[in-house]
Amino acid sequence: MGVLNVTADSFSDGGRHLALDDAVAHAHRMVAAGADIIDVGGESTRPGAQRVDESDEELRVLPVVRALDGIVPVSVDTMRARVAASALEANATVINDVSGGLADPDMLRVVAEHHAPVILMHWVSPDDYLAGAGGRADYGGDVVGSVRDHLARRADAALAAGIDAGDVVLDPGLGFAKNANDNWALLRGLDRLLELGFPVLVAASRKRFIGSLLAGEDGEPREVSGRDAATAAITSISAAAGAWGVRVHDVKPSADAVRVAAAWTAGKAGSH
Repeated sequence: MGVLNVTADSFSDGGRHLALDDAVAHAHRMVAAGADIIDVGGESTRPGAQRVDESDEELRVLPVVRALDGIVPVSVDTMRARVAASALEANATVINDVSGGLADPDMLRVVAEHHAPVILMHWVSPDDYLAGAGGRADYGGDVVGSVRDHLARRADAALAAGIDAGDVVLDPGLGFAKNANDNWALLRGLDRLLELGFPVLVAASRKRFIGSLLAGEDGEPREVSGRDAATAAITSISAAAGAWGVRVHDVKPSADAVRVAAAWTAGKAGSH
């Protein structure tokens, strides 16, 4: 899944693809590099980002969805049911809701009415963050179990709303109200998330916990542009572990990593 941010303030590429021609050209480059889905977002979800008006989000997203119709499947990264409905009516394929359907009570109904797949991310309301914990939530000593239980409840809510079980994808929400140790634990515990029986999306691309891992001698996190090789390494491990997909900014190295993981898995199977 190639990331296409038509935003002014996304942490990695905000402002680079606001113009329609630039956005569509970048989408074509990602498809050529191996993207199976283009994930279009018109509102940054980085920590501290200000929400944009609903109408502005639609004006950013819908022209791109229409321009890519028939070229590549498009997911739309939104927490708003009206934006989701408009995108699906413009032939978007998937809705990617980082709130897991919690930010807008109409979201799951809208997705069900359009018979569309939905990606539900583990999400913690900012009101529930631990005070003084740097934006980290309280996971009771077991972040994987806590995230797993939350995602199971969101999946149940999607099914109750009428979304087909085969149309539900789960995302552990790396970097959202989690510290570096939480993120690595979730990656290591992908098997426990997969036990829920739903496809799992891994969205680690260029995130701060990768930058912290690759910090220089001065302790400063590696710059965003220098995190793609490590992102591809996570892609390879995630693919080998059985993840449904990865959401990345730099498609080519992760597409190569998926091929390596597939060959590794096939080779392992052939050794028995």
